[in-house]
Amino acid sequence: METYNQAAHFAQTFGLLYFVMIFLGVLVYTFWPRNRERFDDAAHIPLRED
Repeated sequence: METYNQAAHFAQTFGLLYFVMIFLGVLVYTFWPRNRERFDDAAHIPLRED
């Protein structure tokens, strides 16, 4: 039974760290200055008249 508790603790700890790192990576990608023009262009897509 102790092995299960160790495995669960390991999965919870490193799973949380994994998802926090993914979240921070998405934030960095989103706010990176080089991507600003791409996101501004995408924000105006609904307003375009083709």
